[in-house]
Amino acid sequence: MTGATLSIAIAACILILVLRPVYALIVYLAIILFYPTYLVVSLGTIDITAHRIVASVLLLKCLTNANLMGKFKWCRLDTWVTVFIFVCTVITFIIYPFQVALENRGGFIIDTWFMYLGVRLCITNRTDVLKVTKWISVLLVPLAILGVVEAYTGYQPFASLAANAPWALATERGGAARFGLTRAIGPNGHPIIFGLCFTTLLPLVYYLRHERNNWGTMAYLLSGLVIIGAMSSVSSGPFAALIAVIVCMAMEPFKKYLRDVLIGLGCCTVLAEIGSNRPVWHVIVGCLNPFGGSGWHRARLIDLAIEHFGEWYLLGYGGKDPGWGPQLGMTHTDICNHFVFMGVAYGVWGLIAFCFMLTVAVRTLILVHNSSADPMVKSLAWAIGSIVISSIIAFSSVSLMGQSIFLFYFVLGMVGSLLNMVVTIPEAETLGPHK
Repeated sequence: MTGATLSIAIAACILILVLRPVYALIVYLAIILFYPTYLVVSLGTIDITAHRIVASVLLLKCLTNANLMGKFKWCRLDTWVTVFIFVCTVITFIIYPFQVALENRGGFIIDTWFMYLGVRLCITNRTDVLKVTKWISVLLVPLAILGVVEAYTGYQPFASLAANAPWALATERGGAARFGLTRAIGPNGHPIIFGLCFTTLLPLVYYLRHERNNWGTMAYLLSGLVIIGAMSSVSSGPFAALIAVIVCMAMEPFKKYLRDVLIGLGCCTVLAEIGSNRPVWHVIVGCLNPFGGSGWHRARLIDLAIEHFGEWYLLGYGGKDPGWGPQLGMTHTDICNHFVFMGVAYGVWGLIAFCFMLTVAVRTLILVHNSSADPMVKSLAWAIGSIVISSIIAFSSVSLMGQSIFLFYFVLGMVGSLLNMVVTIPEAETLGPHK
């Protein structure tokens, strides 16, 4: 598959070079959604995916475009995304041999920082957002249909491609059926990643309801298809994210009650801690695990992270397995919690930087929502905020991997670009200087 991967990457790069920046970004998103990350071009010990080739060309195109660079304004979120990536990179170079760290972080930076900056540069106004969102909604339709076919028939057309991967276990077939359905994996190789692709993009598709043409009517149908696509993964992580994102979207007409809702949730959390015979996170994770079976694992993982804090707080576990497998009833440690993963991979420094990045993203969304006089920009801020909040909730049940990493930084890039859509932001200084 090396020839196919290289051919697709070259074709995508040609399109990126000839198309306008916003459409070039759409080409990159199409590659992310449809082409497996485990199909690579191998050069010695380096495995290069089509996604990374395309991302590099897209960012180069943006950086050499004087018009885009003239519109770009640095914001505090840009700083914290960069700080987080820098912290993770430094720690990786400390714990790994130089050559291994260089190869590993090279790919990591392309997957995260290149994606983030590409979105920040390509999306400069609401019109760009609508163009990208309309194409996303179209691209998700065949994926949703594929998910339904896989779930009901068990036929997974992309699964056989995993044999061409340079590493083992590149794809997880549906495994044991749940409710008589096969867990759909799509092009992503794993049901959790496949489901998260839909839940991450759902609020953007639903945002199209504001359009006064056929798109406004189709937004409801397209959103329904995206929900079905997420459910075809038959996986607790995406299902928890789906519930969270739907609740967030449904709250928009009642946002004046948001403060009351948050106070109520806080009180319920305190009462759950007092009244339950187990830690409150056991209760919360149990509620976020509608399919059962792995709720105990996720809660126990948090217990173990707290119990072994002294082992990982400085530099994580040096890239090694924490050794918690036997206490979780398995041979290895399945870290299905992204906050725990940050800790055991990069120590407390990576975890703190990650939390600060998320905090600044939420503050930026609040700032844009409260500062803009345009109801469409307010609604867009709410839609993207729904993605960020539901992702934070889902992080208690999943770790980002594969395409879900690209899409997460795509969303963060859109958060930063929202600042361009507000003409006057008196409070902008609170987010740091704009260059």
